[in-house]
Amino acid sequence: VLLIADIGGYTRFMKVHRINLAHAQDVVARLLESILDAAKGFKLAKLEGDAAFLYAPLASWPADLSGFGKQLAAIRHAFLERQARIEADSACTCDGCTQAGQLKLKFVAHVGEVAEQKVKRNKELAGVSVITVHRMLKNHVPISEYVLMTESLFSALGDDVKPLGRAQPEELEGLGAVTTHYVDMNELVREHPPKPRSS
Repeated sequence: VLLIADIGGYTRFMKVHRINLAHAQDVVARLLESILDAAKGFKLAKLEGDAAFLYAPLASWPADLSGFGKQLAAIRHAFLERQARIEADSACTCDGCTQAGQLKLKFVAHVGEVAEQKVKRNKELAGVSVITVHRMLKNHVPISEYVLMTESLFSALGDDVKPLGRAQPEELEGLGAVTTHYVDMNELVREHPPKPRSS
């Protein structure tokens, strides 16, 4: 299972707030930490700027991938909690800190085969499946917070997620037409964490 958790709005956020670059980078780093802490069962393949590329052996999941939706919900909940905490606790008035709440979280996911490639001391995942999940980041999903899945992953899901899916055909560069499905994260996670008081 290949999963990329991508913080949406990052490029604009960093561009607009380049004067406050250190604070903007700190905000994004803390949000990425919340994602990694909540991604139980997944291993980090690589941090990619505003995104965490994660993977988990398919054998570690039930046949119907039950729990996949709950895992995504837990990651998003942790992201929203950390985001709210950053907003509540920040005494800084720079744009990088005050606009942290504008950042969004989206996911792309795929099931496929990968190879481990070792270059010096670095180990990376390689293969068509890795290319596929990365190409899925450029898509036509009409909402800002979602999980976009390939047919191979979506068809294996249980009834906790499948009824929420909407078909979304995508043309992926170099790969051609791919059948994908997306789920609105606001439908998957209806309850948001309560706003914390400033500590």
